Amino acid sequence: MQERTVRQNYNPGEFTRRPNSAKRLIIPPGNWEAADPFLLMVEDFFHTPEGFPDHPHRGIETVTFVLGGELRHADNRGNSGVLGATDVQWMTAGGGIIHAELPHQDSTVHSLQLWLNMPSERKLIEPGYQDLHGVDSVVANDDGVSVRVLSGSIDGVEASTINVVPVLYLEASMEAGKRVRLPLPAAYNGFVHVLEGSVQIGADSQPGSSGDVLWLDYPVHESGESTLTIASLTRSRLLVVTGEPIHEPVVAYGPFVMNSAQEIRDAFNDYHAGRFGGPTPAGLEAAEAAAEAAQTTT
Repeated sequence: MQERTVRQNYNPGEFTRRPNSAKRLIIPPGNWEAADPFLLMVEDFFHTPEGFPDHPHRGIETVTFVLGGELRHADNRGNSGVLGATDVQWMTAGGGIIHAELPHQDSTVHSLQLWLNMPSERKLIEPGYQDLHGVDSVVANDDGVSVRVLSGSIDGVEASTINVVPVLYLEASMEAGKRVRLPLPAAYNGFVHVLEGSVQIGADSQPGSSGDVLWLDYPVHESGESTLTIASLTRSRLLVVTGEPIHEPVVAYGPFVMNSAQEIRDAFNDYHAGRFGGPTPAGLEAAEAAAEAAQTTT
């Protein structure tokens, strides 16, 4: 069985800060082939009036992991709700959706959002939405090591998440001095993102600390399992995310990710023609609030 190693250790550096918000790129966009099927990952802190009001997507899935605060979500397909720390929002944009992600009440949101590519034959499917609540998590515990299965399955522990592209998404918490060997599909590409602590990753014991992204060696088998060894030097928390590569051209512009420039133009034309549908409830509320504020100042 293949023992996975680390091909690259990337540190995203400092946050870019603005009033009421801060962000940094955990996985920068543009490295399409090396990151396949992952497109980007962004870490955000934001507080009202900052956030992400109504905006469209096509051709991707977004996975939003709430690390702190409360995030209010709404889309124009009738889905809405409030997600707290450890909750995950899994949204399939498919052929087109408009959604909003905003702080709930006076909360300061701390989140990680991962974009997943979709294969060409499924980029225009009906949009979908799944809430994965922390209290409902599927968790495997073993002597100081806790593994939460957000998508996929390990050792008979399976999440209920419905995937377009097969993805194994794990959150691991480890006490200091512990070691775990995780079974991973040998055909999957992936990475480890260290949220807290210090660890050693892979057969080559590559060191990683808070903020680091350690990319695993490229898949070398089309089937079967591989293993990933993780040793915790301190109390640690990390994400292990692997997925099946798509091996297709990527053309990305703004909120749309397709396979050609013409498909990007089609996405913009469809959006501006109203074929994505109308605004979200959160968007309507924001428009009403802005109109009310304008009347107050005149």
